Amino acid sequence: MTQPVRILAFAGSLRRDSYNKRLVAIAAHGARAAGAHVDVLDLRDFPMPIFDEDLERDSGMPETARAFKAQLVAHEGLLLACPEYNSSITAALKNAIDWASRAAPGDPPLVAFRGKIAALMSASPGGFGGLRGLVTVRSILGNIGVLVLPDQVVVAKAHEAFEADGRLKDSRQHASVEHLGAELVSVVARLTGKPGGPPAATSAPGGASRKGPAR
Repeated sequence: MTQPVRILAFAGSLRRDSYNKRLVAIAAHGARAAGAHVDVLDLRDFPMPIFDEDLERDSGMPETARAFKAQLVAHEGLLLACPEYNSSITAALKNAIDWASRAAPGDPPLVAFRGKIAALMSASPGGFGGLRGLVTVRSILGNIGVLVLPDQVVVAKAHEAFEADGRLKDSRQHASVEHLGAELVSVVARLTGKPGGPPAATSAPGGASRKGPAR
């Protein structure tokens, strides 16, 4: 029996009550509803030292970095919720990418990234919803062989956007995030031949914006 699409979902934040952890959980629900096997991980469970080639040469790749890389290798698609720190990517996410990009003996180049398909989203208390940080994330992933979907979701004023149960108060916005998860499954399924959901619609449910600031 053919295995379903495998999606790895995580946020680029270490904070326990991160808005982006709540956001990626919504997208993961949409991906599961579309027929994917979805694993959600927390970067807090993979603490890594700042990437240092001297450390790598002397001690090898840290076990946590090796485990994180293995998770990336095992999945075809990535759902990433990326906070914006000073208009850019978080240190935790950039460091995790740097470690996972390193080749072990016998590895093909960029085995954890090349050929993967990713969907991006962001939540921020600011008015742009983390949009500026996604520009950096998209550039980095594209340069290491990841196909990043053109559609993305940003949630502005994140401190006011979520219900206590983790849902977004704006039902159209909530549906748009779930739709992004389903869209990723659809694209991965078409490119890999694995089972997945039906082709995604070309616009977000209810006309919600997926490319600009969610105001």
